[in-house]
Amino acid sequence: MSHDIAVDIAPQPWTGRSDGESPEHLRWHHAITPYSAEPGVGSVLIGFASDEGVRRNKGRRGAAAGPDALRAALASMALAQPLPLEDAGTIAVTGEDLEVCQAALGRAVATAIDAGRLPVVLGGGHEVAFGTYQGVAAAQLRRARPRLGILNLDAHFDLRGDPVPSSGTSFRQIAEAEHAAGTAHRYDVLGISQPSNTTALFDTAHRLGVRYLLDERCGVADRAEVDEFVSTFLDDVDLVYLTIDLDVLPAGVAPGVSAPAGYGVPLEIIQRVCDRVTTSGKLAVVDVAELNPTLDVDNRTARTAARLLHRIVTAHVAPAR
Repeated sequence: MSHDIAVDIAPQPWTGRSDGESPEHLRWHHAITPYSAEPGVGSVLIGFASDEGVRRNKGRRGAAAGPDALRAALASMALAQPLPLEDAGTIAVTGEDLEVCQAALGRAVATAIDAGRLPVVLGGGHEVAFGTYQGVAAAQLRRARPRLGILNLDAHFDLRGDPVPSSGTSFRQIAEAEHAAGTAHRYDVLGISQPSNTTALFDTAHRLGVRYLLDERCGVADRAEVDEFVSTFLDDVDLVYLTIDLDVLPAGVAPGVSAPAGYGVPLEIIQRVCDRVTTSGKLAVVDVAELNPTLDVDNRTARTAARLLHRIVTAHVAPAR
C-alpha cells in the first residue's frame, strides 16, 4: 500500500537557533526530516494554508500564513530526547477551491494515520476541521475504533447552517456527514463564549446533542469541573480528533486570531486538557486553527500555539492498533 502524501508545497528546510550538535542541544529543527512514505511511528506536520473559509464567514483574513508561522515558532524549541518528527509540506488553498483542498487534506490525514503517524495539521482558518475530519473518518483505525470523539477547544460552536461552507460550518458539516454514513460521533466543545454564539446556535447544539462547557466555567478554580468534562468525553469514545481554535485563549495570550476573545480560557487549563488527551492512548489527529500572523503581537500567538503542539507531540501515547 502506498503511503505517499500529495501536497502543493514541498517541505522546506528548517532552521533555528543552534547551541551545538550533540544530543543535549537538540531542537525541533535538528530533529525534523521530510516525510517518508514508509510505515513508521512519530508525528508528521501537514500544513493547510487557507483563509478562504474565514473570508466566507466574513472574518479577518491572514490565517493562510499560519502554517509557516507555526513552523518558525516550533523550530527552536528544545527537545528533551530524540523524537521521530516529519514534515510533509503544505496544501495551499487558492481562489475558491476550498472543498477540493479539504478533500486533499482528508486524503493526507488518512494516509498519515494509516502509515502509523500522528498527523499534526497546521491551519489555516477553522475550515481546516472538515478536511481533518474527512481524514480520520476514512482511516483504517476508525474501523477498529468506530466511536469517534471530536473535542473542540473553541469560543464558537461552528455549527452554522449556511448554504456556502465556511470556517463557521465545519462541525455542522461533520454531523451531516456522520448521519449520511450511518456512523456515530461525539462532539464536545470546551470554552464556548455565550456572547459569541446566538441563541440559534445554542439551539442547534442542543438538538445535535453537543456537550459544551462555557468559558466562564473553565477558569483555574474550575479545574475539577474541566477534568470531569474531559474524562466523561474520553470514557465515551474510542478515537479522538482534537482541534484547537486559538481564539479560545484570552486576547492577551492570543491576539493574532480573526476574533480575539474578550474573556477566554486560561492557557494553563488549555494545556492541561491537551495533556489529558494526548496521554489517553486515543488521540489520532490534532489540528490548530485561526493563527493570523498579520494580527499577532511579538509572535505571541504563534509561540503559544507552538508550545501546545510541542506538549502534545512529546507526550503523545499512540492508539493501539
